[in-house]
Amino acid sequence: MTIRVACVGAGYFSQFHYDAWSRIDGVDLVGACDTDLDRADATELPAFDDLDEMLGDAAPHLLDIIVPPDAHAATIRAGLAAGVKWIICQKPFCRDLQEARAIVAEAKTADARLIVHENFRFQPWYRAIKAELDAGHIGDILNATFRLRPGDGQGPDAYLDRQPYFQTMPRFLIHETGVHWVDTFRYLFGPVSHVYADLRRLNPAIKGEDAGIVLFDHTSGVRAVFDGNRHLDHTSDNLRRTMGEAWIEGTHGTLTLFGDGSVERRAFNEASTVTVLPASVWDGFGGDCVFALQSHVIRAMRTDTSLENEAHDYLNVLSIKDTIYASDEAGRKLGLDAH
Repeated sequence: MTIRVACVGAGYFSQFHYDAWSRIDGVDLVGACDTDLDRADATELPAFDDLDEMLGDAAPHLLDIIVPPDAHAATIRAGLAAGVKWIICQKPFCRDLQEARAIVAEAKTADARLIVHENFRFQPWYRAIKAELDAGHIGDILNATFRLRPGDGQGPDAYLDRQPYFQTMPRFLIHETGVHWVDTFRYLFGPVSHVYADLRRLNPAIKGEDAGIVLFDHTSGVRAVFDGNRHLDHTSDNLRRTMGEAWIEGTHGTLTLFGDGSVERRAFNEASTVTVLPASVWDGFGGDCVFALQSHVIRAMRTDTSLENEAHDYLNVLSIKDTIYASDEAGRKLGLDAH
């Protein structure tokens, strides 16, 4: 069966969605909707500036929502009202946890599958790291660190050429960007029990925080650190490939993620390293993780296999995110049910 996919949103990041859908066998892109009809028309698909009209005319099996969080709930509700049973929605997913919970309940009532487009865990280096951890190659994991260093946050024009709404978000570093690693850390190390956060705002041109450190206590015993600073860079030919570097340390060795997307393993008490994953040659976004996520959803539609990042599970990510902000405000470590 050919799966009919319609997309809502034709802004900057949507290009990666449209490109990925065009490369997935058995998918027919049947419509693009945007409040700016010219942008929708630029996709070279049937173009709409009215969502209900697109849902009626295109009759999609799957609706892909690629719009900012303020529009998530209304767009999902329109899809549910039109009888769409498969919906993918961009992260951070709705305006807040309360709204997200309501939407998850409505999707369940409609017997629809709602998936959050959280694609970082689908980046090839994190899949390779997960395989290494599952195989026990570096023993018991004790510590993990990711340093976010995209180098795009300096000056009054920061983000204006790509995603200008970044400048006006009251919560930025964690809500928009760090949430990727909240989900990725859960994927790699399991549930989170406590967090401690110290956040700060460095660029006066933006409203929200753009640097900070977050400490995660995982129930598995792993202690993970997210160290984010959008003003600083790292060694890479493309600062947006991995957006930083990571070290995962176990009792038998260490895994290192580099800015070129390569992963190396060093055995405990050894100087030499083994290449786990070579440097990425993909010039697009994030090791083609958008294609990987969307292909994962299509496989689930065809084979009724399990899904990663269903919205009901992603509520845990939003809860952790809220606890991070509460910890920063309180100036102390908080449990996930403490705020």
